[in-house]
Amino acid sequence: MTDPVVRFVAVTKRFGDTLAVDRLDLDIARGAFVTLLGPSGCGKSTSLRMLGGFETPSEGRVLLDGQDVTGLPPYRRDVNMVFQDYALFPHMSVAENVGFGLEMKGAGRAAIAARVAELLDLVQLAELAERTPAQLSGGQRQRIALARALAPDPKVLLLDEPLGALDAKLRQQMQIELKRIQEQTQKTFLFVTHDQEEALTMSDTVVVMNAGRIEQMGSPSELYHRPKGRFVAGFIGDTNLLTCEVKGADGPNLRLDWAGAPLIAEASAVPQGRTAHVALRPDHIACTWHEPEAVNRLRGRIVERVFKGARTHLMVDAGHGRLLEVRVDPFFLDQGGDEIWLGWPPERMVVLAD
Repeated sequence: MTDPVVRFVAVTKRFGDTLAVDRLDLDIARGAFVTLLGPSGCGKSTSLRMLGGFETPSEGRVLLDGQDVTGLPPYRRDVNMVFQDYALFPHMSVAENVGFGLEMKGAGRAAIAARVAELLDLVQLAELAERTPAQLSGGQRQRIALARALAPDPKVLLLDEPLGALDAKLRQQMQIELKRIQEQTQKTFLFVTHDQEEALTMSDTVVVMNAGRIEQMGSPSELYHRPKGRFVAGFIGDTNLLTCEVKGADGPNLRLDWAGAPLIAEASAVPQGRTAHVALRPDHIACTWHEPEAVNRLRGRIVERVFKGARTHLMVDAGHGRLLEVRVDPFFLDQGGDEIWLGWPPERMVVLAD
């Protein structure tokens, strides 16, 4: 990465005896949408707050556009934050809320009016300029909070779980809206969430954190299809985690034994005789009523069906303690009973590093 706009250099944060962030090294590219993703208590919000100046690192440095800002207060950093509770001023109009930061910086009336009009057009709420926050829906308030944060033209916009208070459908709409605004403004967005769908939908880069450390970072596709370890494989999407014995290698492929079932995966550095943990996504498994030609195939019995609208989630018992979760079109199940074949190619199996 050349010329990162944000750098965390060996940043550690302790709260008493609790280690919240453990020697974080992270570069964030200029103009990227980067998401810190992980369970509660993993250090993602603390990392965001250290960049915003609301927390001070116990060790290490935070750099913004090449400047060491580790000890600077929030108002001396060229960043702005969007909060989950919006934090709009209830007594001000929409236009006054958006222009508040510019007014505090001493901008002229004409410049403020022009910038407010530009941002209300960007968030597609120009017609609501004279309303108060109480007259807006949750999604509208969120967009106004975003416009207000963008008004001073910060180098980085910080978003701490800003969609958490919205209902499911509105949250999905706002995910698309946030990505549109980020692409249109070319601003650097640093987003924090525990919701994998939000991370996969919006991000250029996802940073998966656990216990204050980075487990893996990469594009949404890379993290979903090629997780490196069990934590990422289990946290990003649904996954079948198989514990296999490595039997050997055949050219580019690895021979495995899963509770007596021979399987073939892509080549791996796991030596013969060692136990290997393998990730297999439910949507990477094909279901058929007749034996498939797939390299890896098992016959099983459906023991659980959960209808989810566009897909039905199945639990299939392939005998000897082998259970696999799969996804199928609901209409597929109208063609047969409970006995089914499962098949998948070697490249759909990912041998994990731990």
